[in-house]
Amino acid sequence: MAQSTPDIFAPVKPGPVTVRNETIAELLLARIGDDRPGLLSGDDAWTWDEVVRESAARASLAARLRQDGPFHIGVLLDNVPEYILWLGAAALGGATVVGINSTRRGAYLEQEVRHTDLQLVVTDRAGLELLDGLDIGVPRERFLLIDDEKYPALVAEHACEPAADPSVDPKTQLLLLFTSGTTGASKAARCSQGRLAELGRNNSAKYDVKREDVCYCPMPLFHGNALMALWAPALAAGATVALTPKFSASGFLPDVRRYGATFFTYVGKAIGYILATPEQDDDAGNTLTHGFGTEASPEDRAEFLRRFGCRLVEGYGSSEGAGMIKQTPDTPVTAFGRPMHAGVRIVDPQTREECPPAVLDEHGRVANPEQAIGEIVDTDGAEKFEGYYKNPEADAERVRHGWYWTGDLGYLDGDGFLYFAGRSGDWIRVDSENISALHSQLVLRRHPKVIDAVAFAVPDPRSGDQVMAAVEVSEGTAFEDLDLPAFLAAQNDLGTKGAPRFVRFSHTLPTTGSGKLAKKQLQIEGWRTDEPVYRWVGRGAPDYTPMTEADKEALREEFVASGRLRFLP
Repeated sequence: MAQSTPDIFAPVKPGPVTVRNETIAELLLARIGDDRPGLLSGDDAWTWDEVVRESAARASLAARLRQDGPFHIGVLLDNVPEYILWLGAAALGGATVVGINSTRRGAYLEQEVRHTDLQLVVTDRAGLELLDGLDIGVPRERFLLIDDEKYPALVAEHACEPAADPSVDPKTQLLLLFTSGTTGASKAARCSQGRLAELGRNNSAKYDVKREDVCYCPMPLFHGNALMALWAPALAAGATVALTPKFSASGFLPDVRRYGATFFTYVGKAIGYILATPEQDDDAGNTLTHGFGTEASPEDRAEFLRRFGCRLVEGYGSSEGAGMIKQTPDTPVTAFGRPMHAGVRIVDPQTREECPPAVLDEHGRVANPEQAIGEIVDTDGAEKFEGYYKNPEADAERVRHGWYWTGDLGYLDGDGFLYFAGRSGDWIRVDSENISALHSQLVLRRHPKVIDAVAFAVPDPRSGDQVMAAVEVSEGTAFEDLDLPAFLAAQNDLGTKGAPRFVRFSHTLPTTGSGKLAKKQLQIEGWRTDEPVYRWVGRGAPDYTPMTEADKEALREEFVASGRLRFLP
């Protein structure tokens, strides 16, 4: 039963951090009898003991509904308490949670979900509407709607003393995390209870998450950021998890104050949105001490510390693997840190030879990119990689010659610090999610007036990437004739992040000798081409306006102000 949110959290001295061969189920069961708040949402709170007991009831319900085949449970919810309780239910019951990405749409969503062989779907009426008309392989009678009036009684019927299913061990699969690869096809990365429990132990120490911390979770729970960097560390430390349904820049600081939050996780774009809110005299009057995330610029991190008194720690990792990089006090602000061990290297993907150190110019740009930039690999990481669900081709792409290949590019400076240099293959990093460039360009090629199209990543002035497309049309067709906003809005499978922010408009795009569009050339030129470029600024539905030379210069100055000029080729 939920209780009112407590105003005061008694500080508790944390115990020593020890990495064990354990399970998430064991971490949960260790919280039985723990009356510290484990979960906050709005005005409601659950002690850790209540979290475990509520999770056990849902595990019992899932066991009654279990069928033959993989014990996979799809969860399509915002960041609400039921999501956390079903994570606990899966851990205790030996099931796998498949977090359904609510930004996907149409056939793309259908393909992604159907691939994972779900037995049950836990969602609400909003999720049901999103899945309406899609064949995901789960009959309607096997949907559990958390906002159905019968749902609370159904869960209450299965109240029981918490225990783990006898089959649960460290190798038991707990998560399938969707990620995009170089082909654009859906991939579901496996994560076992043992790996997540070890990440919880390691990351609670690495990110300084202690029992007295209140960990605010604005990132979606279907994403590895929230699960691996916040939920698992909080569980391991016995800290409190505070939820917000969805990220809101304007609601961020009020939530922090409401919950007394001390720690949070982020992606770089979210930090940019928060900093874009009007500054107030009392911004520093909050409880935050530190946060962890990716792709926030050094300038944004410095401004966040000045304005909110909160230190941001950047890291490198993925749903498939982590623990490759360590930060030291002397790490340059633009670097990730040093390789964790000798097996983490930068290599030429063709020859497998190590790349020489980068030579950096006065702006921090690499003067010898052809020699210095290569793929980040872990020669000792193949055994730790747990693979993808039903995707041997993707497994083979990640593990070659006995090495783990990240698919990310990087370089080392002369002092041995590792820097990120982009992503190999056909993907774009938007708001810390991998967006398939191939899928975006296939959508654009559906347009009856488009002869050819290509999509690719261009750097964002604050963090990560933005989607850019180049389209070729016949002579006599104007950009306005495409009515691109309406066309994109009608593409149900595009998703909320696949629409291009920039569109290069041409009657004759450059091609390679084989007649294919010269994608690399287009990407290097980006929005700095002499051909017309239309840009969509802001949020909401796409709305394109032509870029002037003054607009391009102003955008370049945004890169200068954020210390990211080196990302412009």
